[in-house]
Amino acid sequence: MAPRAGWRSTGWQGWILVLLWLGHGLWVLTGRWPSLGLVKALAVVSGPVLKISAKWETRGEARRQIIQNLASAEQENAQLKTKVGVYELQEAREGPRRAEAEEAIRLLGLKRQLPLETLAARVIANTRTAPFGGLVLDQGSDLGLQPDQGVIAPEGVVGRIWSVGSRQASVLPLDAYNASTGVMLARSRATGVLQGTGPGKAEIRYISSQEGVQVGEAVYTSGLDRVFPRGLLVGFVSQVRPRDTELKVEVALSAPLDRLHLLLVLPAKPPIEVSPPSTPPVGAGKGLQ
Repeated sequence: MAPRAGWRSTGWQGWILVLLWLGHGLWVLTGRWPSLGLVKALAVVSGPVLKISAKWETRGEARRQIIQNLASAEQENAQLKTKVGVYELQEAREGPRRAEAEEAIRLLGLKRQLPLETLAARVIANTRTAPFGGLVLDQGSDLGLQPDQGVIAPEGVVGRIWSVGSRQASVLPLDAYNASTGVMLARSRATGVLQGTGPGKAEIRYISSQEGVQVGEAVYTSGLDRVFPRGLLVGFVSQVRPRDTELKVEVALSAPLDRLHLLLVLPAKPPIEVSPPSTPPVGAGKGLQ
């Protein structure tokens, strides 16, 4: 059977070549513009991806910077903790010495103000919390100490010598239950007997209910017990209550009996009247009201 006209293989090849040449010519003539469109299309499609990538890179850099800053801060914090530890250790070592040096300076000032022959002593034990406890001094009969000598501190009266050994002496503080001291009130000059009632506290007995005693009023030694001269600060009135024919006058002692390190021991049986070493600080008794 004879092949149909127009369907020969050589005809198809011709048509293919024609189409190829036409397509090539069209691509040559218009190839630039589609490429620009393709570039623009790729730019539009890749734009968000590039933005996300840039933000992610910026965020990563910020995180790396934060981590670096945190590591630097932790290192600096560790160095500061080390320095603080060194300073605290130095303070723990030097603090007691500095406090004792300041106390010694104040004690020397008190010694110079008193016209009496006094003896400095160091507190080597504080047994005030024990029954019938007190303070133990590093001086004894080898330096002439004897019972009933008064003991004072820069803040005020502490107590009296209770017993004496060859190189040590015990002090009965003012707040001991078996301690008694002659005192007088600063404003009315009424006299009474101070008796200890517990840590840091005492009570004045034999003050008439007719006396006008005020809270915050200073209390001084009266000199009538011949242990202390007149005019040494004892404390301040903390509370006043009537009781039968006399007043119950409670006193907050001025000397910090639980924090004393250096004391002055007065001579035995000092004169009743001496110039007081100092006046009470302004407003010292206001906190008691």
